[in-house]
Amino acid sequence: QVQVVESGGGLVQPGGSLTLSCVASGSIFGFNIMGWYRQPPGKERELVASITSGGISNYSDSVKGRFTIARDNAKNNAKSTVYLYMNSLKSEDTAVYYCNAKLMNVPYWGQGTQVTVSS
Repeated sequence: QVQVVESGGGLVQPGGSLTLSCVASGSIFGFNIMGWYRQPPGKERELVASITSGGISNYSDSVKGRFTIARDNAKNNAKSTVYLYMNSLKSEDTAVYYCNAKLMNVPYWGQGTQVTVSS
């Protein structure tokens, strides 16, 4: 059974940094694309960054140069871990952040973790 579990959210001041982690497990086939999405209050969910199993990353324009996505795959594909390193945080980064892991193009979502940027 596939599980996707995020951790690392919290409250941070503007200009600060925060790291989110996500572990996807439950398949021997490996997750082809993993990514982070966010949903600000009252807005639609949007892609923040994604990374393929081969390490190719993609970022939304709003976070380029500030956020970095990285990925670690277990040798037997038992699990994959994806990180989102967030620097120079702004108030507009406040949102619930969701991890997404695609297995044979079927998306699996985590439960979400709150990130609040405020002084």
